[in-house]
Amino acid sequence: MDRKTLVYFQKGFNFSQDGPGNRLVYHLYGCNLRCPWCSNPECFAKDAKTQTQSVEEIADEILRSRPMFFSGGGVTFTGGEPTLQFDALRELLQILKKEGVHTALENNGTHPRLPELFPFLDYLITDLKHPFSEEHRRITGAGNETILSNLRAAAETRQLALRIPLIHGYNTSPACVAGFVSFLSSLPRRPDFTLELLRYHEYGRVKWERHGMPYRVSGGFVSPEEFSAIRGAFLGAGIPLINT
Repeated sequence: MDRKTLVYFQKGFNFSQDGPGNRLVYHLYGCNLRCPWCSNPECFAKDAKTQTQSVEEIADEILRSRPMFFSGGGVTFTGGEPTLQFDALRELLQILKKEGVHTALENNGTHPRLPELFPFLDYLITDLKHPFSEEHRRITGAGNETILSNLRAAAETRQLALRIPLIHGYNTSPACVAGFVSFLSSLPRRPDFTLELLRYHEYGRVKWERHGMPYRVSGGFVSPEEFSAIRGAFLGAGIPLINT
């Protein structure tokens, strides 16, 4: 029988940034989107340094790391887009679920089989980058129909941490904000649902340049005034926000 493997470009511990508590975070290689502001372009860079391990090897590593999972911590799979390695990820999550490890997945919501992972996840982190599918496709390379469907399914069944990255000139117009608010207002409101607005930063610029790829975002910063108005639109619609 072939051993399933996972390919990642980075791993390490992080506290409270990729789910609750202290977490062992695996950045899986590969992404099906090309967001111009991506802060981890090494996930699709051809010259990225990667490591491959079997599901069994990673499971053993995670279980041996349990003493470090303090403050409600566990393991988080992020990327890149981790669901591109779907079958191996599913098998690993099943093992961890049986062992009682708190599991989190940070993903872009595009995989049509994402709900199959829900029974093995304690915490789902997803970005919503644009409310309108054609603009989403123009900017990232893929539409958002599957994303919206998966978000609706997740909001109905499990703890969902939704994030909206705000990039001036891409998704901060009044029409975009109204689109975000309209969709979010239609979701079931579970007590454990959270929404965070992330203002643009260009921490990834140096990485793009390091890998010989052009960084295309210009003028993406969101002013305090614009951010305040956007926050007001969400709060005015009764959509609570968090800050981490």
